[in-house]
Amino acid sequence: MNPWRPNSPLSGMPLIKDGVRSKRESSYDRTGANRDFVRVETGETATLCDIEGCGCIKHIWLTTFCQAPQFLRKLVLEMYWDGETNPSVRTPLGDFFGVGHAMSKHFVSLPISMITLKRNGPNGPYGPAMNSFFSMPFGSRARIQIINQSEMPVESLFYHIDYELYDEPIPADMGRFHATWNRENPCKAVPQPVSPSNAAADLPGVNLTGDENYVALEATGKGIYVGMVLNVDNFNVSNQQHPWFVEGDDMIFIDGESWPPSIHGTGLEDYFHSAWCFPTGEYESPYYGTSLASDTQEHFGKWSLYRFHVEEPIYFQKSIRVTFEHGHNNDQANDWSSVAYWYQLEPHKDLPALPDVEQRLARRWPDFGIWNR
Repeated sequence: MNPWRPNSPLSGMPLIKDGVRSKRESSYDRTGANRDFVRVETGETATLCDIEGCGCIKHIWLTTFCQAPQFLRKLVLEMYWDGETNPSVRTPLGDFFGVGHAMSKHFVSLPISMITLKRNGPNGPYGPAMNSFFSMPFGSRARIQIINQSEMPVESLFYHIDYELYDEPIPADMGRFHATWNRENPCKAVPQPVSPSNAAADLPGVNLTGDENYVALEATGKGIYVGMVLNVDNFNVSNQQHPWFVEGDDMIFIDGESWPPSIHGTGLEDYFHSAWCFPTGEYESPYYGTSLASDTQEHFGKWSLYRFHVEEPIYFQKSIRVTFEHGHNNDQANDWSSVAYWYQLEPHKDLPALPDVEQRLARRWPDFGIWNR
């Protein structure tokens, strides 16, 4: 055994690598002045980077100022690898960086973060600083862009794209980074029989197929599922025995298998590494947490949750289907949306176009009570 072989990120830092060139694309002012940003008009696309060669994006930092209400859902982030025409990443900007509902909250995880000021702009939170540390390898080309689908200009878009270029070609087994957004607003509630018991373990109805579950990811090919952000607006709380949204299980179907799947959980809060529901307020850790928590009664209102499979990635050889029950046996009709992150060998199944802007917007917005707590 080589005692000098790196076994952690910090222990690998002293290793000097041949054939590696460190680079950055950024919005700095090319004239040498201090206007270190670009303006993006309504309907325009800003190209953050268009890199040729073999390499890997190591870090993305960006922030925006836009006065359109819910601009974090109206700006679209796309990433293309190696000349592909259908993107490998297509999500609303704010959701990609860990908070849904067109909101901004201060939180830090290992792969993504939002650094958010306490004060608000005239139409919502002041533009957060958004960071990604996902590795994003590419063999010949990498292009990242932001599309302004709002009714107002992005008055300033600041960004850094930190990356490496390599002399050696990319290994054949190196997957490309992917992310996709999905939403059901509302999810379709499955009618349930009436239970004489008030205990959660005695809730009626059974789910032996997973067919009505919320679907966060359907991918074909060979790859690794590495995590997700889930956003829930729990408004469907009347006439239910247990109106909180955590009674559903995670079910992850691998390589076309039927129910029961290889990975079957015991409750939504368990998948996100809590227990007996969620604690009051936001909490964060490197791999899991609550980036947005409702300040209304216990589990009602708007939530954003994240979990990253860093130590226990989920491998698939042919396909994967990541699903969740929306309530026990899918008995709730709430607003669910998500970003799923994964790596896979190309080609990938085409990502769908995002819904029209009006179909992406949050319910009951703005709710400044959540920001000004």
